[in-house]
Amino acid sequence: MLTRLLIIFITIPIIEIYLLFAVGGHIGIFPTLALIVLTAVIGTTMLRSQSVATLQKFKTQFEQGIMPQQALLEGLMILVGGLLLLTPGFFTDAIGFICLLPWTRQRLAAYFSRYIQMRTPQHPHTHSPHSPPHSTIEGEYKRSDD
Repeated sequence: MLTRLLIIFITIPIIEIYLLFAVGGHIGIFPTLALIVLTAVIGTTMLRSQSVATLQKFKTQFEQGIMPQQALLEGLMILVGGLLLLTPGFFTDAIGFICLLPWTRQRLAAYFSRYIQMRTPQHPHTHSPHSPPHSTIEGEYKRSDD
């Protein structure tokens, strides 16, 4: 796990630097900087609108007595997407937009939800959709003290 994180923290900046140089070489430094600022502004606007919509979805599901697991995952993805869009760079912007666009975010949240359910051990007193519910056995008992 730590090795994966280290690889990610080394690889992403290298990709970002490469893309900044490549784009800057094609369109110039000032248009590149303007594009970075523009993606941050668009990302902030999207972050605001998508977070309000997801919060409303969360509240509606919660009031109906439904566990808002999907809305929680989408909210987390919106937070990550917003942070990535505020980070200067084109690679992180692309991932940030994927996290903020509703159709990609909902699909990814559904995937992560299934992944989490498969990896989470079930408590013996609860049942999952894949296991039959527990039945109740009625009876009487008598306590005898020695």
